[in-house]
Amino acid sequence: MLSVKEAIIVEGRYDKITLSQLVDTPIIETGGFRVFKDKEKQNLIRTIAKKRGILILTDSDSAGFVIRNFLRGAIPDGEIKHAYIPQLSGKEKRKEHSSKEGFLGVEGLSQELLADAIRRSGAEIIGEDRAEVKPEITKSDLYDLGLTGTENSAEKRQRLLKSLNMPTYLTTNAMLSALNCLYSLKELKELLNNSDT
Repeated sequence: MLSVKEAIIVEGRYDKITLSQLVDTPIIETGGFRVFKDKEKQNLIRTIAKKRGILILTDSDSAGFVIRNFLRGAIPDGEIKHAYIPQLSGKEKRKEHSSKEGFLGVEGLSQELLADAIRRSGAEIIGEDRAEVKPEITKSDLYDLGLTGTENSAEKRQRLLKSLNMPTYLTTNAMLSALNCLYSLKELKELLNNSDT
């Protein structure tokens, strides 16, 4: 079990149940889009963020990113971290049909994938040495790599995101944040050199 300093924010009850088998930290449910109107839940999340920090762990579908972006705008940068899960096709065991977008959510992922996402987020795991801080990938690096501001950069970003099993609809800023959680600049350059992007 991982003892995580930050409280973890998830979308729903089944995400919380799955995660509670892996982590020893408070897990707060947003109730999906209800968090947009629930001022008490927003205040609770802000208070916890100020006290111990929060880690956002939402599904990799468009709804998960809407919730993530809402919370990103509501919490100061120094109090929030992001864990990104891969965008994998599939269906959770308890569901009869796959989700609208056909991707597994937090509740459908293995403990190993979830633990990896938490570790790569930069969350403080009590009792574990902090992972080596990777050099940050900047917007300038994305430009130099042809991922922004150049001809066909949008298509190149789409191909890269797809090859990394990441949501292809990420904005440039969201992609930058996710890349910094998952890769060093050197690793990103290697991925681009070894792919069709």
